[in-house]
Amino acid sequence: QVQLVESGGGSVRPGGSLRLSCAASGFTFELFYIGWFRQAPGKEREGISCTSKEGGFTYYLDSVKGRFTASRDNAKNAVYLQMSDLKPEDTAVYFCARVRSDRICGLRPDLYDQWGPGTQVTVSS
Repeated sequence: QVQLVESGGGSVRPGGSLRLSCAASGFTFELFYIGWFRQAPGKEREGISCTSKEGGFTYYLDSVKGRFTASRDNAKNAVYLQMSDLKPEDTAVYFCARVRSDRICGLRPDLYDQWGPGTQVTVSS
């Protein structure tokens, strides 16, 4: 079955960095766009990035541009989110997700059909 599993979350001080990973299985990974989302307590799920099938381009949420970099390794069925200059407002559960086969890259949750369970990122001094 389709699985997406995030790892790499944790606690970090403001200005710090973390690298999240997402391991995919159960589908032909290189045929799908993959995105990262986050959800803070009491807030809606927010799209952070969407990466093309071959990894050549990525769309980003404006508030993370220049600080977050998404990438993928199709040989390893994995996507990554390198986060730097982290801020307290980046505190959230972070999810990777697969875009529906008949949709194109975007940051709306309704474009996605498979989600990982999430990994917690906490930014606090």
